[in-house]
Amino acid sequence: MNSGFDPSGTGRVVAFPGQQSAQVGFDREELQRILDLYGRMVAAGEWRDYAMDFDRQAATFAAFRRTAERPQARIEKRPALRNKQGMYTLFGEHGQVMKRGHELANVLAPMERRLVKAVED
Repeated sequence: MNSGFDPSGTGRVVAFPGQQSAQVGFDREELQRILDLYGRMVAAGEWRDYAMDFDRQAATFAAFRRTAERPQARIEKRPALRNKQGMYTLFGEHGQVMKRGHELANVLAPMERRLVKAVED
C-alpha cells in the first residue's frame, strides 16, 4: 500500500513522499454520509449487506437487500468526471443511472426519498 495515516491526527490518508496513491477512495465525510443512509435503510428493512470496492478509476459502495443478489443501489465516485457531469453517480438495481452530480447529498436524494416512503408504509 502506498499510503499511511497523517501524523497531524486528522485521520486523512496521505501518500508517502514521492509516491502517488494507487486507488480512489471515499473521504471521511463522504463515507459518513453513505453509512448514515445505509444504517437508516437497514433499520427500515430495505438493505441487509454492503460491499466496497476501490481501484485506480473509482470507489464504489454497493448496498444489497440480500447478499446473494445484485446490489439494490450502487454509489460510485469517479474523480475523472469531476469537471464533466460530476464525480458521483447513483446506479439502480439493473445498472441504470438514477442520478449524477457534483454533490454527494444531491446524488443520494433518490435513496433518501425511497427511505421516507419505506418508513411511511
